[in-house]
Amino acid sequence: MSAKPRQKPAAADLKQERAVRTRALILDAAARAFADKGYPATTILDVAELMGATKGAVYFHFANKGALAAAVTEEFYVRLRASAHEVAEQGLAPLATLAELLTHTGVMFRDDEVIRAGARLQIEQSLIETDLPTPFVGYTETVTGLLRAAEGEGALPAGHDPEVTGRVLVSAFFGAQHMSWVMNNRTDITERVREILAVVLPGAVGVADGTDGTDCTDGTDVAGAAPAREAGN
Repeated sequence: MSAKPRQKPAAADLKQERAVRTRALILDAAARAFADKGYPATTILDVAELMGATKGAVYFHFANKGALAAAVTEEFYVRLRASAHEVAEQGLAPLATLAELLTHTGVMFRDDEVIRAGARLQIEQSLIETDLPTPFVGYTETVTGLLRAAEGEGALPAGHDPEVTGRVLVSAFFGAQHMSWVMNNRTDITERVREILAVVLPGAVGVADGTDGTDCTDGTDVAGAAPAREAGN
């Protein structure tokens, strides 16, 4: 029996694929420009030149610079949620998950252009004519959920309220990443994360190091695991 000839993709499908690829390239270029120059100094021409296209190609997908900023910020939160999901899938105990989440997020702030752009756009929100999501809410919920799980297992130090500790950790983390950016271009961000954990949750540092029975190198934990809630905005 002869094989059926392969059908060629419809022209509309190919056009849609090109549009998706082009939009992704625009977002990457916009993130690079926003991260490096900030929102006020970035122009649509900057974005077009970075991706090797015309301004018309950018305007075809985004009505204005504010729409571009909103799209980059949305992708910022998509990546934060994906990071939280990736960390949760390692199957670590709550405090180990928390330590890994903060460390992994710090690395993203250092290395991921979209994350760096999203962080800067949030700071410059008052200068952007488009509304952006309220920052910190979803990430705080994720951190607090892990602290509640740790409390349920008896792993949270006495006197540490999950909600209060969660707010302190998130405030310290985002403040530290900003200072690390301004002072050292975030090259020391992982060290700053470890300092935060050592002061606020000393047990989390031991968990992350595997000194309390947790082996973070292969994702196993002798005390069991707990899932993390997804980080959002």
